[in-house]
Amino acid sequence: MSLDTEAVARIAHLARLGVDDSEHESYARNLSDILSFIDQLNAVDTQGIEPMAHPLDASQRLRPDEVTETDQREKFQKVAPSVEAGLYLVPKVIE
Repeated sequence: MSLDTEAVARIAHLARLGVDDSEHESYARNLSDILSFIDQLNAVDTQGIEPMAHPLDASQRLRPDEVTETDQREKFQKVAPSVEAGLYLVPKVIE
């Protein structure tokens, strides 16, 4: 697939990219090269070929979901200036 400078200008407008008119020719050439490479990759017959790896096949090493620390709320709230019903009370800062 080959792109011309008008197509590059239209794509740049749709993507809201600022591209100088002097750069349209080089962008058209580069984008055309990329699209022809994609066509070349799509032409390869991959029937019957197993994927080499896939991230969803991997399993994560997870630690057990166990409580490792005891509840220390009372200890921490003893030193707080103001506590009510297990919550820290702070001064109002937004009016």
